[in-house]
Amino acid sequence: MNTTMEKLFKLPDLGEGLTESEILSWRVAEGDTVELNQVIAEVETAKAIVELPSPFSGVVKKVYEQVGAVVEVGNPLISFDVPDHSGTSGREPRDGGDEPAKRQPTLVGYGAAVENSGHPTRRARKAQAPRQEPAHTAPASVGRGAGGSSEAKPASPKPGLRMVDAGDEVPRGIGHLRATPPVRKYARDHNIDLGSLKGTGTNGLITRDDVVRASEGVGVEAEPQRETAGTRGETRTPIKGVRKATAAAMVASAFTAPHVTEFLSVDVTETMALLERLRTSPRLSGVKITVTTLVAKVVVLALARHRTLNSHWDGENNEIVEFGHVNLGIAAATDRGLMVPVVHGAQGMDLAELAREIGELTSAARDGRITPAQLGGGTFSISNVGVFGVDGGTPILPPGQAGILAMGQIRKMPWEHRDEIALRHIMVLSLSFDHRVVDGEQGARFLAEIGRVLEDPSMLIGLL
Repeated sequence: MNTTMEKLFKLPDLGEGLTESEILSWRVAEGDTVELNQVIAEVETAKAIVELPSPFSGVVKKVYEQVGAVVEVGNPLISFDVPDHSGTSGREPRDGGDEPAKRQPTLVGYGAAVENSGHPTRRARKAQAPRQEPAHTAPASVGRGAGGSSEAKPASPKPGLRMVDAGDEVPRGIGHLRATPPVRKYARDHNIDLGSLKGTGTNGLITRDDVVRASEGVGVEAEPQRETAGTRGETRTPIKGVRKATAAAMVASAFTAPHVTEFLSVDVTETMALLERLRTSPRLSGVKITVTTLVAKVVVLALARHRTLNSHWDGENNEIVEFGHVNLGIAAATDRGLMVPVVHGAQGMDLAELAREIGELTSAARDGRITPAQLGGGTFSISNVGVFGVDGGTPILPPGQAGILAMGQIRKMPWEHRDEIALRHIMVLSLSFDHRVVDGEQGARFLAEIGRVLEDPSMLIGLL
């Protein structure tokens, strides 16, 4: 007689101490039969959208939380009825007695034991399609295993990693590959069922334009899902996800690290001319070189000589930690809010490698494919506020970093050049730093060096 036992799966720590996640979609329902490592849900942390694989093979017994719920790490998500190979009929094997069968490693911990015979087995995997990440990016641990057990953990995969069967069906609604995460969020906010749409993108992908047309098809754009109260027209938006995490981090940084901001107006006319030459260089064919890329390269080189800007105030141990590497954060505006992907090991990259990495990471952030590991570990950051048409600002330090550089817009302005007035390309640089670690002189020397190189980029010959 085959018996089953109930297995509870709690929300694991999905990396870097994140405490909660919002459920974006369920891929299974109560009564469904699932296999080991089959994706059962999609959740959004404060940093990334992650697919949760099943730690067991069995039947879904109960789904504890609904789509839209914000669940704390360690709280129950779902339970399964799984084959009971120990014959205990509904109970976990106790310590002592017969040694339990070896348990099977899964993408979130350890699942049920795998028997050689006498029980149904998983179908053979036809293909594996793990998402690729840069080799130098350390993956964040997926966490605590099923139900938060204290068993030894296997090597943790990258968040978002999942096993794919070539024959898997694509579920309707908010499902895998039907739409990118920003489009899914836009559809949810405007009450549009993705399952009712026919995608016009590549391989049937549903685009934002598809969702916009659907909302306009009912006469007017559907109202976003927001609580409304008080005077007419007032809207209330729940603070959660990336915005909640960003707000908490900025408040902690602003009231922990004493900020100082210094400004420098720079004539970048020669840098813009160099940029045009680089864009037509056969050596850089296919590489998108931008002014942000060039500034990033200059910053990385300058940090090697101004190590206090590439450091961290360790108040717990009463130490200032100067890093021997540069993990460069690049601020990016996304549909989910401000995110800062990190180029790990930027000090070892040439200009082309740096450009590719910045492009890939910012695209992943905007598409919702970024992982917690790719957003953590920064040692210095850059923010290009000039793309929004402003001249400068006072950037707030990312927590744990001693410096951040903001780039303003590049404008043609009358400027003194070779003892004459000429129209030149001018950009304002704003450097904020932690005054506990960096004093005014150190910050000024660092900022001035960056300005000198941008005014005369020939200083970079042989270093690009």
